[in-house]
Amino acid sequence: MSQAQPKPLLGCIADDFTGATDLANMLVRGGMRTVQTIGIPEQIPAVEADALVIALKSRTIPAAEAVEQSLAALRWLQQQGCTQFFFKYCSTFDSTDAGNIGQVTDALLKELGADFTIACPAFPENGRTIYRGYLFVADALLNESGMENHPLTPMTDANLVRVLQRQTESKVGLVRYDTVAKDAAAVTERFTALRTEGVKMAIADAVSDRDLYVLGEACAELKLVTGGSGIALGLPENFRRAGLLHAAGEAAQLPKVDGLSVVLAGSASKATNAQVAEWKSKHPAHRIDPLALARGEAVVAQALAFADEHIKKEPVLIYATATPDEVKAVQKELGVAKAGHLVEQALADIAKGLRERGVRQFVVAGGETSGAVVQALDVRALRIGPQIDPGVPATATLDDQPLALALKSGNFGSVDFFEKALRFLGGAKE
Repeated sequence: MSQAQPKPLLGCIADDFTGATDLANMLVRGGMRTVQTIGIPEQIPAVEADALVIALKSRTIPAAEAVEQSLAALRWLQQQGCTQFFFKYCSTFDSTDAGNIGQVTDALLKELGADFTIACPAFPENGRTIYRGYLFVADALLNESGMENHPLTPMTDANLVRVLQRQTESKVGLVRYDTVAKDAAAVTERFTALRTEGVKMAIADAVSDRDLYVLGEACAELKLVTGGSGIALGLPENFRRAGLLHAAGEAAQLPKVDGLSVVLAGSASKATNAQVAEWKSKHPAHRIDPLALARGEAVVAQALAFADEHIKKEPVLIYATATPDEVKAVQKELGVAKAGHLVEQALADIAKGLRERGVRQFVVAGGETSGAVVQALDVRALRIGPQIDPGVPATATLDDQPLALALKSGNFGSVDFFEKALRFLGGAKE
């Protein structure tokens, strides 16, 4: 009789696709075999995993819908046997005063019968640090970092205690850096003090990876942890200390995927703009025009015709990336929602056409774009592989004929990320 397959330990809910991949990357780095699903699966192939990550597309939808989807994801993860849960959002705390971080956290706490959790979007490796409750992006306050111009979730306040308090009726507190700088025991003691003050959510300061490991250790007994992917650095060791997680040198192994390659970019972030410019200086690229899409022009067919000219000789970039001023001009004419939907749908249709042409390796830039593309390609689950750049791993689908994917949050990755990612998807390890 075969031995029962071990149940997963950590169940994670991410509010967008690239955020889920970013989190899964951190867990793999900690030695946890990790599978990411696209939405709440009816079933996934029988694979051994220490962590399951459900990628939702709930960051910018109405708060009530985000709560409903997140609770459904939590219940599915509980059914799989997970014992601790993680709610992942962006390292720039992307949200509005209407939600959804506070509302979803409240609902998850209530469902789990828990009375306290932390909120820590810090990711020092990518320049996101929190000090005295204020979020910095590199050396700039969040509201001076460019995020104040985000088309969907403009961040105009760097004080995360204030930001989160506007989204919840629960009391929000702070675990200050002077506590985190001591040790996990001091942080745990602070948790207890905050609970006695009636605090249910606490922003946690962190300016280095060491701080994230301290916070992670202090969270060992919490039913729910919330934050960016960085806080996940310290979670695997908790399971290892408890004798539940063993050395998993194969955690990052992926199958080899042969085939043609393409880069699709929809993000308008500073990093993606720089990556597009770098690619265009060396390789073929084709731009998607949202206004042409709105006029009903054959934009998808034109992009596929461009790809037909080049992809058998070298990878191509098809992009809608634009400067903030260009984005604002398009949004003014079309409206924010329509402009975004047109671009996402076009890139999704292009991805389907490229797969039909033999493309098996996809690099995708932008959270919303990544979500649209994986849905168009009918991707249901991903095995998470080695890190390409901080926050971005190589992945492969769990199909008999797998696709290789690198799904990048807009602001992540070095300027040469596209070329680097394609080398990883082709099997290189740098």
